[in-house]
Amino acid sequence: MFLNNYETVFILTPVLSDLQMKDTVDKFRKVLTDNGAELVHEENMGLRKLAYPIQHKNTGYYQLFEFKAPGTLIEKLNIEYLRDERVIRHLTIALDKHAVAYNDRKRNGLVGKKKQTENAEK
Repeated sequence: MFLNNYETVFILTPVLSDLQMKDTVDKFRKVLTDNGAELVHEENMGLRKLAYPIQHKNTGYYQLFEFKAPGTLIEKLNIEYLRDERVIRHLTIALDKHAVAYNDRKRNGLVGKKKQTENAEK
């Protein structure tokens, strides 16, 4: 079975307790792994200010999952997001080889650093 690379970000309502937030993240992690996804990276970005109010809220808990999965999983994942009232926004995108390479470099701390020139070394 061919696995595609995906990245999904979802925003949880800020009125959740830490335990409720953790349970919700665990639920979506389980949806991924139970349906044949291989988690590559996950990042809890914490409570952040929203660009615009959503459901009269100005902040939300951001969570990111990068994973490899069959294409059939994405529809199931989106349905789970829509059914859960704790999720106020979600986005899942397919990653091409360049995005996967960029994410690898970013995780290894190679993004944003300037290359040293010969003049700087002297």
